[in-house]
Amino acid sequence: MRLQASSLVGRDAQLGLLGRALSEARQGRGGVVFLVGEAGVGKSRLAAEVVGSAVGAGMGVLRGRSSTTGPAIPFRPLTEALMSLFRTGESLDDLSLGPYRPVLGRLIPDWNTGAGDSSSMVILGEAILRLLMATDHGRGRLLVLEDLHDADPETLGVLEYLVDNLEYSPVLLLATARTDFSDALDLAQSARRRGTASVLELSPLTRTQVLDLVAGQLGTSPEEVPAAVLEQLWEGSAGSPYLVEELLQSMIGAGTLVQGPDGWRTVGDPRGDVSSALARGILRRIDRLGKEGLTLLSAAAVLGRRFPLTVLQQMTGVDDRALLSHLQAGVAARLVVPDEPAPDWYSFRHSPTVEALFTQLTPGQRADLARQGAEAVEKLHPQLPGDWCALAAGLRSEAGEDAAAGKLFAEAGRRALTAGALGSAVTLLSRAETLLARAGDPQERASALEPLLPALAESGDFDRAFDLVEHLHALDSAGLGASRLAILHTRLAKVAHTAGRWNDGNQQIDRAREVLGTSPDAAAAASVDVTAAYLALDTPGTDRTQQAERLARSAADAAERYALPAVACQAWELLATVAREQDPQESRAMLQKALTTAERHQLPLRRMYAATRIGGNDWLSEGDTAGLLSAREEALRLGSINIVHTVDGILVLDGVMRGAREETREAAVECLAIVRRLRLAPAVRYLLMSLASLEAHRGDRRAMEEALGSFAEWEGAGSQEEPLTLGMARAFCALMEEDRDLAREELGAVSALERHNPSTYHLSGTHGVGVLLDVLAGDADRPRYGAVAATAAGQMRWNRQFVTLADAVLLGREGQSERAAERIDTALRDAAVYPNALHLGLRLVADAAHEDGWGEPVAWLRRAEHHFHEQGVPAVTNACRAALRRIGVPVHQHRSGTDGIPEHLRALGVTVREYEAFRLLADRLSNKDIAERLFISPRTVEKHIASLMNKTGAASRADLCTRSTQLLKQ
Repeated sequence: MRLQASSLVGRDAQLGLLGRALSEARQGRGGVVFLVGEAGVGKSRLAAEVVGSAVGAGMGVLRGRSSTTGPAIPFRPLTEALMSLFRTGESLDDLSLGPYRPVLGRLIPDWNTGAGDSSSMVILGEAILRLLMATDHGRGRLLVLEDLHDADPETLGVLEYLVDNLEYSPVLLLATARTDFSDALDLAQSARRRGTASVLELSPLTRTQVLDLVAGQLGTSPEEVPAAVLEQLWEGSAGSPYLVEELLQSMIGAGTLVQGPDGWRTVGDPRGDVSSALARGILRRIDRLGKEGLTLLSAAAVLGRRFPLTVLQQMTGVDDRALLSHLQAGVAARLVVPDEPAPDWYSFRHSPTVEALFTQLTPGQRADLARQGAEAVEKLHPQLPGDWCALAAGLRSEAGEDAAAGKLFAEAGRRALTAGALGSAVTLLSRAETLLARAGDPQERASALEPLLPALAESGDFDRAFDLVEHLHALDSAGLGASRLAILHTRLAKVAHTAGRWNDGNQQIDRAREVLGTSPDAAAAASVDVTAAYLALDTPGTDRTQQAERLARSAADAAERYALPAVACQAWELLATVAREQDPQESRAMLQKALTTAERHQLPLRRMYAATRIGGNDWLSEGDTAGLLSAREEALRLGSINIVHTVDGILVLDGVMRGAREETREAAVECLAIVRRLRLAPAVRYLLMSLASLEAHRGDRRAMEEALGSFAEWEGAGSQEEPLTLGMARAFCALMEEDRDLAREELGAVSALERHNPSTYHLSGTHGVGVLLDVLAGDADRPRYGAVAATAAGQMRWNRQFVTLADAVLLGREGQSERAAERIDTALRDAAVYPNALHLGLRLVADAAHEDGWGEPVAWLRRAEHHFHEQGVPAVTNACRAALRRIGVPVHQHRSGTDGIPEHLRALGVTVREYEAFRLLADRLSNKDIAERLFISPRTVEKHIASLMNKTGAASRADLCTRSTQLLKQ
């Protein structure tokens, strides 16, 4: 007999919260709720209840579900959800989506222009949000995404954006995921910590709730449920509603629980093996569908947990009437359900049904059904668009057709890579490579390896990439063509470059050139040249910059001739890096050209690299990190571990320069642990240098040396980062120790290093603080200053502050006091974001300004003294105090309340007690009234006011009162 419809038991609290969330969404206050729990705990059942409530309230509902079998397909649940918008009959062509419409072509075939879009997940997330809001019509919108534990990385990337931006929209996102470890669960927990989502964890039912569920299913009262039945269901289900229902159905089907005139009673012993009983119960229900029904569902099981009716019908040859009849019977038997988000799709209610069906099939039968399924898919969808390619690949693999499956997986992987779905691309291409290796097809195997190697490098899986060296030997032995083999060696060389292993990379380049020597190929040689250029730039040598530039120009020229957009982008990016030192505008133009080319040819990784370099140039030029942060966000969505941590390293150094010590240290230590584990050598070196600079900028030599201790272990000698360890770390530490001679010695070592190993990193001091130190020491004149100031490196914001100070010192010596003071003001504006460097600069130039009679050396020294006292740098603090004494001005002790004095007054030498009196002058109080409030004598107040007038230059007591009033209004 059939059980009664399942009622929702034990979820009142969750329903209440979700009901309120629906109401808030209808009022324009959207949000996100994650339903998490074990398989069978009732997530889908609760989600269905919420869908019913939303529909009843007039809200629009969109539903999508992740794939539970086969390879993950990028954006599957989002595509399914959005496609239902186009089945309502409502015209969507007039929606005001602006530039976001073509972006949505990645998900919505109706809007696919064929041009391909490689926008970041952020842009795609914003496009989806705008579409949801544009189709709301004031009713509120419910977006349900189920089974996110099986979601692809790209869906989760877009979902993360939506989670952070739905609060002020009319959209409620309801997502379900299992409590098993998954990226989706990490996303849910992270969103809960940030306060951008609620997480409802569905616990198993209690014994009482199981009893209520069983009573509802049997259509009786809880008191009438046999105790033995409840005991068995409670022990066998562990509170899982699904298992309760299935086991109860099995008992009834097996005849151990029957209904009589006096109600329900047991026959025999209801106890037994739970899993066996469950499987037997499912198979009994399947048997009732007849032979044709069994064949139909067996074929469906081979297609996956979800299956399309068109393919199923093509496989089995049943007519429409028989197909729908069997499916309706399957629904009635609680075996399958319509897959609501997608038309003409059904799904099995739970995975045990699929497993039970497989027990009835021999391996040969499963293979035959899989082959029929693949043929049906390929006949119905000849070009295998979207998900169909991966589905066909999985079926061919199930059928034992390794070569065909491998080709299809490779094609799906290349498509995923083009779409910027790096995580899915690695999964699909890896499976393709394995199958094609087993099939013994060297050409097709090479076609899978070519995109797989760089994808592994971007995702940080270097060990796995280098393990493929042996595969290249096998392909060489198998007679793979010279060009294909050279390209594979070049790909591996690029992996080595990303990992910072230039010796391994150069060996692969040598091997590629050796292979091409027997069979020249200009297009393949261009790929070799551009990778060799990047390795040359990082390999120690006096001419490495020139060699890298020569190789890159050769590659760029060949790329133009042979239409190689990826090679062209790489070449322009490197040439832009080299050009940055001489011509920033040319550098930017090259990067913009690379960016445009990458977008035009749908090369998302190359677009990301170009955007990162543009952001890096902006940071060097003006200290602006916005471009870097945007590029990092895009890299995170694409899954490029390399770029994420490269940008993180730059942001750590930026934090050092800006004086954000504690948060910078925390970020550096966390990131360093990750890149060390990944063996990402360039990032490790950069972070070690940044950590050393962090300690150096507060004068802690021991901590600095400790941070630099392992630098050499990561191939630090001759690296691009080595000059920075001397300039940003050791030289600055010497300055924090008031040892200018040592600082100049360290900077001299930087110059020597850069002569032997030219660097494209320009913050090591030779174009900045080193010029100022040389001018102060009398070893640099105006021509030397002019030569540095004219360079692009000298105009980078960090360097510029020091170069401008050097100009001020020279102007002061030349007797041009007013111009010198103007240059100081310019330097201070540039240094505003770098407080440590700002006050160090003031300290360095104060003595020269006093000697030459220009500027405000006393105020500068007071500012610097206070800053370095607060920062705990005693050497500079004491040097500032000593300089003030030499000038002949009093040095004030640091008392409680000093921090409350505005900086411009503190620089004038205003004391805590003087500032207290100054504030009271705003009320125009007499000396006696001020004395009473401060508990001092009127005579003391008189002295404070006289001192204030002298220090501030106030013309009168009334003027001083006016200044006090203005200050308090600020």
